[in-house]
Amino acid sequence: MEIFFGAFTSEWEQRRAAFLHEASLGPKRRSSAEDEMKRRLRAMAELGGGGGAGGGGGSQPKTRRAAARSIFATEARSAAARPMEARLAAVAQGSQPAVVKMASYGGGARVGAMLNYVSRGGELAVENENGERIGSREDLARLRGDWNHLFQNRAESRDIGSFTVEIATAAVSSDEAMHELVRNSLTSAFGDRHYAYAVTRQADGALTVQGAVVLRSGQGERLTGDEKAASIIQSRYDASAAAQDVAARFSFQGYGNGVEYGASKLRSLVERHNGNVCDDRGQIVGDEKQAGDLVQREWRAGLHSRKSRDVMHLIMSARAGTNVAVFENAARDFLAEQFAGHRYVFAMHDPANDPKEKGEGGKRPHVHAHAIITMRSESGDRIETTPQVFREWRGTMAEKARAQGIAMEMTDRREFAAPPAFTRNQVRPVSREGRTEHVGTSEAAQGRYDAKRGGRRSLAKAERSREYAIKATQSWQKIALASGDQRIVAYAEQQRDQLTASLSAGQAEATPNVVHADFGSRFRANLVTLQKLVLEGQDVRETSRAEFEIYEKQVEKALFKLERSVGPDDRNDFDEVANLARDHVNQRRELLELRKQRDEAMAGQGRDEQRSAGRDDATEQWNAAVVKHGEAVVEAGNHVMIDIEHYREGLDRFEAGEFSSGDKDAMQDGLNQAVERAAQLAIEGNTYIGELAERDPDLMRAIEEAGKRDAARPEEEKDKTPANVDATAEQQRDLRHEDAERPTNEPDDREAHEFASTVDATNRLQVRVNKEREATQRGGETTRTDPAQQHIPRLEELEREEIERKERDRDDRER
Repeated sequence: MEIFFGAFTSEWEQRRAAFLHEASLGPKRRSSAEDEMKRRLRAMAELGGGGGAGGGGGSQPKTRRAAARSIFATEARSAAARPMEARLAAVAQGSQPAVVKMASYGGGARVGAMLNYVSRGGELAVENENGERIGSREDLARLRGDWNHLFQNRAESRDIGSFTVEIATAAVSSDEAMHELVRNSLTSAFGDRHYAYAVTRQADGALTVQGAVVLRSGQGERLTGDEKAASIIQSRYDASAAAQDVAARFSFQGYGNGVEYGASKLRSLVERHNGNVCDDRGQIVGDEKQAGDLVQREWRAGLHSRKSRDVMHLIMSARAGTNVAVFENAARDFLAEQFAGHRYVFAMHDPANDPKEKGEGGKRPHVHAHAIITMRSESGDRIETTPQVFREWRGTMAEKARAQGIAMEMTDRREFAAPPAFTRNQVRPVSREGRTEHVGTSEAAQGRYDAKRGGRRSLAKAERSREYAIKATQSWQKIALASGDQRIVAYAEQQRDQLTASLSAGQAEATPNVVHADFGSRFRANLVTLQKLVLEGQDVRETSRAEFEIYEKQVEKALFKLERSVGPDDRNDFDEVANLARDHVNQRRELLELRKQRDEAMAGQGRDEQRSAGRDDATEQWNAAVVKHGEAVVEAGNHVMIDIEHYREGLDRFEAGEFSSGDKDAMQDGLNQAVERAAQLAIEGNTYIGELAERDPDLMRAIEEAGKRDAARPEEEKDKTPANVDATAEQQRDLRHEDAERPTNEPDDREAHEFASTVDATNRLQVRVNKEREATQRGGETTRTDPAQQHIPRLEELEREEIERKERDRDDRER
């Protein structure tokens, strides 16, 4: 079979069709994806061998082929892959670092507040992704509705609640006894939840307790922090032993999300009660710092906080003195390229036009732009925010700034031994005039803040980061040797010395040659591991889904290790190999799915064959019963037995709890009536029901009871109906006898016999119907309430149709 791949419009459809076509040709032909992957792996192995060999630290020239760009590579990645030496040389000459940072995330409910902040309450015009300027508050308010289809609108978790407890008059001998009483009451209600509280003693001896509590318990139960939660807590307290000693009334005044809310509430409680605050262990929370430490260190892990991430607040910054209009153009180009398909607005904040005063946090000396961006695009893709993604964003921002004439470069803190940044959860602002000043929410957070603001040198301890820092040291050394500008030389040597000192602080200084050789050996080992994993395709075709998932994780792990050891010059090659490896895995997954569909189809075919076999067995049993008892007898018995099975199945479902018990009595009455009809047919001479009764004890019992009742009836009533039945049975036996004596090679006689049998069956059924109808009318019932009687008109219709069909067939044969 020939496949025309041009019939598929999408590239992935063409590749999938090509793979499935090649797979159908058998194992002798290897797929093009595997061949291409092997070629790439061999090329990278040669590059890795060249990089690690020689021991000359790169003095030996290295040949590498001109690799084509992967179709999955982005311009942002190419910008981020700008050579380190070129970037650092530009920084030494005065280029400013690109700053793109995440300010916060927000749910759909916070979009209005975030837009209000960016636009300074509507005083600054914002620009959307289409270049349209939005200046009025009404237009800003409409943005929320325009973006709503992109929001998940997921509710934030309720993490910490504010509570009040009124404890009735209690005789306490000391403050310690009072606190012991309060903690006993709170623990009886809150369980193992963390809390902090302050007590106020009233004039009548009653106690008013105010505090904050973590709403999630250690077992995962989360209170809602409202009236419903208060009633739950109250009932638990009332059922506890503590309630027998003293009465207490619980209530919640509010709830909030996250560490910030909890720390704010706890600091406010400390301030109102002059430091007389205790936690659930009886420890004093005497000042705001201790309040922040308590929430950060002990409560945070138990919050399991969740916030909706529908939009993000992104900030792009430049040095003071940068041309505002030019930087605005660069920010516009960055957003348009990086967030194509997303909805966003942005606004420039510069000291000249910022309507917000310095003391309120406005008129910052540096130029910056604020952007509010939807996390989900119109096509459904969500933004990923990882360190690698932020690195690419900074690279794209620097590229767009350079295109506008601004000297800007993407930088990495490992190139300067800079300390890591602090997060907004680790600090809280204390002054917004000029540059915002913060204090840490814990000792560790304060240390991180001081290191960042003080410019303290720090180096990441991960082995990969140390290797990166050594490469940066080499680059600074090359810049110092190559430049003739003393200012650049001094700056490069300063950065080199700082990196060297930071590396030496952790371990003995490693020479660049040793690191380079180690890098190459590790690169080759990881490459071999990846090659072995990816090319074991023949085994993968026979694996189960669980085994395939393990295989897929192993490939991803090998790619991760290889990426850590790949050099900047080989980045494009690695991207292509990674894409081919993942395509290979995806193709194996498709084969697994196809095999699963094939197995399901075969299983379905087997079930159909079983059902067909079951139908054949049923047909054989029916034919045997018709030969033995007669078609009319079997049909009459079969109809009543169907009713019996229907009622029995219904009662079984009542017993299983599938239906309410309200209609069970009616179902039982229907079963009793159906069994009575079957027993009456057996008494009247239906031998088919008599045979079935031998395997049905309930039916046999009903037949015996019906026989006793029939024997007790007056003689004249007994003679009336059985005479008809005997006549009918005798007629049927005569017809059978005649049928046995008549030659089978006379079609007209055979058709006449079949017609007579059908008429006989119809007459007998009509007699029975009339008898049952008269009995029903005497009992005051209608066929409307008896499901079995509803089948009789349909049975008559079917028999008429059968007679007409046989007459038409006979006429056709005669013609």
